[in-house]
Amino acid sequence: MLTKNLVKSRPTQRTIADKVGISVGAVSRALANDPMMAKDTRALVQKTAKELGYSPDRAAQRLRTGRTHVINLILPPHEEILGFGTQLIRGISTRLESTNYHLVVLPDFCTEQSVEHIERIVQDKLADGIIFSRTKPNDSRIRYLLEAEFPFVTHGRSELATQHPFVDYDNFGFGLSAAEMLLDRGSKHLSILLPPKEFTFHHHLLHGFMSCVHKSGVEFEIIKDVTLDSGADQIHAWFQTRFSAPNAPDGLVLPGDVSGLAALAAIQDLGLTPGRDINVVVKHTSRVFDFVRPKVDSLYEDLSAAGEHLTDFLLKRISGEPNAGLQFIQPVLSTQTGTAVHAEPKLCT
Repeated sequence: MLTKNLVKSRPTQRTIADKVGISVGAVSRALANDPMMAKDTRALVQKTAKELGYSPDRAAQRLRTGRTHVINLILPPHEEILGFGTQLIRGISTRLESTNYHLVVLPDFCTEQSVEHIERIVQDKLADGIIFSRTKPNDSRIRYLLEAEFPFVTHGRSELATQHPFVDYDNFGFGLSAAEMLLDRGSKHLSILLPPKEFTFHHHLLHGFMSCVHKSGVEFEIIKDVTLDSGADQIHAWFQTRFSAPNAPDGLVLPGDVSGLAALAAIQDLGLTPGRDINVVVKHTSRVFDFVRPKVDSLYEDLSAAGEHLTDFLLKRISGEPNAGLQFIQPVLSTQTGTAVHAEPKLCT
């Protein structure tokens, strides 16, 4: 009886139309946020729908339009970046607020699992579009989606010949700018921690860093025994060992919050002082380094903004826009000013 009463009393678009005094067709357009309708009318319809407790019948919508109105975010742990998922989701959700789409997050702990998720989504038509990250130069997920002509956008780039939608951080610019900052601080022996070689942004970071050290002629070393994906305890132990040995670097590039905190702990556990004995530049996304003492140099990646760009591009692909023009590289941001850092070599001449 309760179920029957709920079904019977469930508000429909006809209920909203009668309440507002417009046609059902006009209600449908207003709920779809049709830009051709008057803004006041859209606002009134949406307000009334909320007051009445209206929610669309998604099964009926799917039968009528062929769309699920679902966007899938395939989300790896990204343990090297504090709050990665939270910030990305915040940006995506901000952009979806004014649409009929809702977000479904699928956890992803390895590339193979990610491939399985994507194949199932496409084959079973579980979503209208997909967002995923941690891209590789020859990424099989991207190739599959391009061949399937299924809407998607990636956080990160590939090196495939076919153009695809992406939003990426200027990791080349970060590697270059961070090395420049260390030289400006007087460092003579630079070192960088990198992500695993399989990921595209490993090569971008390395290229930016090497562009500076080669031009400056400064001594350098590439950390090989641990990566950005290593656990904080492993990173801490490695830096303790390295900085206890002769000819240790006096300038560090650390492209992640967790690696930065682990390295700083190791340095200070040895009685060394960041900024005096060793200069450090960290890429951070969580603003945690605003509260780390002594202060270290940092450059900022805005993941919420990345989420907004990713969503904008995916909605354009879902609506039928071509891949061309749906690519964006986020600039390296100064932590102090929030403005873009110029990526051209300055000190590396």
